Amino acid sequence: MVLSFTGEHTQKVDGKGRMSIPADFRRVLEAGDPEWTPGLSPRMYLLYGDHLKNELHGYTVDEFNKVVDQINALPRGSANKKKLSRLIIGQSIKLDVDKDGRTVMPIKQRQKLGLTDGELTFSGLGDHFEIWKAETFTQEVADDLTGWLAEQEDGFDPLILLDE
Repeated sequence: MVLSFTGEHTQKVDGKGRMSIPADFRRVLEAGDPEWTPGLSPRMYLLYGDHLKNELHGYTVDEFNKVVDQINALPRGSANKKKLSRLIIGQSIKLDVDKDGRTVMPIKQRQKLGLTDGELTFSGLGDHFEIWKAETFTQEVADDLTGWLAEQEDGFDPLILLDE
């Protein structure tokens, strides 16, 4: 069974950047870290590239390595390889999750989200998760989905989009 990141979770980050990773997400990080064994802390990758605007992305070690392998498979010296390498590989950091399920988000990444402490929203997207300043998540994601759903016909089933 493949575990995936699901659900929305509100967590706090303190002035030192300590934040708790949701328990469900920790299980996925453990399963996706080839060096993890019970008693050890899982690792994760945090992407903060300029293309992400007001959010960060969290990946398991395995999923991040898949993305890096795809980038490395591009022709050496190609413009796309350079751009993707800079945006994805160059603008990511590896973090350790401690035994209590916490990690430290560096100040640069907290500033990107516009907070030094406060509430974060973790949003699971299957193979990765997003981290947003809670207020920004409501404004940009939740409100957008609510508006989009309001435009749909009564009885609309979003799973129909899978058939496209």
